[in-house]
Amino acid sequence: MSQAFDAVAQQQLLERRVSEALELARSLGADACEVGASVDQGVSISVRDGEVETVELSRDQGIGVTVYLGNRKGSATSSDAGSDSIRAAVEKAVSIAHYTGEDSFAGLAPAELMATDFPDLKAHHPWAISVDEATDLALACERAGLEVEGIAQSEGASFSSGEGVQVYGNSHGFLASQCGSRHSMSCMLIAKDAQGMQRDYDYTSVRNPADLRSPESVGREAARRTLARLNARKVATGRMPVLFDPQMSAGLVGHYLSAIAGGSLYRESSFLCDSLGQQLFPDWFTLGEKPREVGGMSSAAFDNDGVATRDNVYFADGKVQSYMLSAYSARRLNMQTTGNAGGARNVRITAPLTSLDEMLKQMGTGVLVTELMGQGVNGVTGDYSRGASGFWVENGEIQHAVEEFTIAGNLRDMAANLLAVGDDVDTRGSIHSGSWLIDGMTVAGMSEGEDEALEG
Repeated sequence: MSQAFDAVAQQQLLERRVSEALELARSLGADACEVGASVDQGVSISVRDGEVETVELSRDQGIGVTVYLGNRKGSATSSDAGSDSIRAAVEKAVSIAHYTGEDSFAGLAPAELMATDFPDLKAHHPWAISVDEATDLALACERAGLEVEGIAQSEGASFSSGEGVQVYGNSHGFLASQCGSRHSMSCMLIAKDAQGMQRDYDYTSVRNPADLRSPESVGREAARRTLARLNARKVATGRMPVLFDPQMSAGLVGHYLSAIAGGSLYRESSFLCDSLGQQLFPDWFTLGEKPREVGGMSSAAFDNDGVATRDNVYFADGKVQSYMLSAYSARRLNMQTTGNAGGARNVRITAPLTSLDEMLKQMGTGVLVTELMGQGVNGVTGDYSRGASGFWVENGEIQHAVEEFTIAGNLRDMAANLLAVGDDVDTRGSIHSGSWLIDGMTVAGMSEGEDEALEG
């Protein structure tokens, strides 16, 4: 990068600014205050057809102030962490608080729940990579994909590397910071057949650059995925098992987590309202989070309220065991925070794991979904309907690519009909999951007339 990022110096500066804002809020009459500040710096390169398309050197910073005057709350933000901007943000937040309505649930998280231990979670791995070196990696990734026979052209490859510091403090006397890094590389390619063009991609994303896959492996995997989509056909309409690949199943996990999130529950906009203790998944399935996992993609010692994070189990032996709560949503529900202000961190599944081959055999005939489109998920009812593409499976073996079909069901029924979880766990994000095999979903593809014409 053109400008070195001194994480320690940035951390010390932001901590001073946060302390300054807290003291100013107190002097202006605030009963309580919380302040978050961050700074991030990175480099991002995109290439296409062997040429550099964009080079972006970014540096973003911001500070957010929330003050409480009794049960009245006011918030203001600034993209400048200078003293004058901080004063303006605090004054604005105090002014807003004077005019907002009272909210008896507003306020800081309890002081006794603030984090007190801050282990090294190995989340920060800076990489002093130059623009030229980053460009070479992106070019090598694209080149490896284009060299695979059958690939027609590139949609581009990219490389990014960044690190940042986050500081949070409140008027309980809590003040702490977290540093983190993320490095990634991706490639998207195009192949052609008589029906037109197909595209697919692959990527690698890690905290530690030593864990990045090679650019050649990313490019070649992008090519393999793209070529596999050629000669796609339509699929007949029917009720059948659906196998979600790991990326798609991680999205399903996200829907279930959203359904037990405090905001959805106190607004009564979730199909899992009042569901504690209810059986949702099979009894062999357990899902929770490990926010203090060393090296995890979203590891943190404290949440956005300053509350100490802890391992949580949300679904134990298939039953809803815990909701996912911040301090505010916990008060709304007359419960205790679970340290989840900011969401779940490092979500992990405990279940018997099955190989992909075994899952295909268990499936028999159905569809393997590798891409989902549209936003057809109703969090209130659990109704689920998404456009999809993937592969047709018959007699336990993948036969050919399929496209332009819809899968539909209800998230509650889908959980109950979960048959197996795969050992092909995708570890690139915060949610680690293998493939999910779900029975009894509705697949809508060709009409009956189209199906008969194809068979004829």
